Amino acid sequence: MPIRYEPPTPRDLRELKARLNYSGQQMADLFGLASAQQWRKYSGDGAPRPMSLPMLFLAGAMLNRTATVDQVFDWCRSVGAFIDPDTAGESQQ
Repeated sequence: MPIRYEPPTPRDLRELKARLNYSGQQMADLFGLASAQQWRKYSGDGAPRPMSLPMLFLAGAMLNRTATVDQVFDWCRSVGAFIDPDTAGESQQ
């Protein structure tokens, strides 16, 4: 099933970091990154990298390990991502 996805903005990611009260290294660990320097490539100013859906989903799942897939998607949306599963073709299967 295709998923339409737009990542959270760098500002959204900085706000998440502040809400969690995490260090840059803790955010890097949460998102599966090697270092705080790598985290800043997603949350910094200038020409930041877009956060991929798998990375964002991992962070949401790590923060709530008992969440369902839909609950993790809802968390991703709460962080600022746009996620819309394309269900138009499901009835044709």
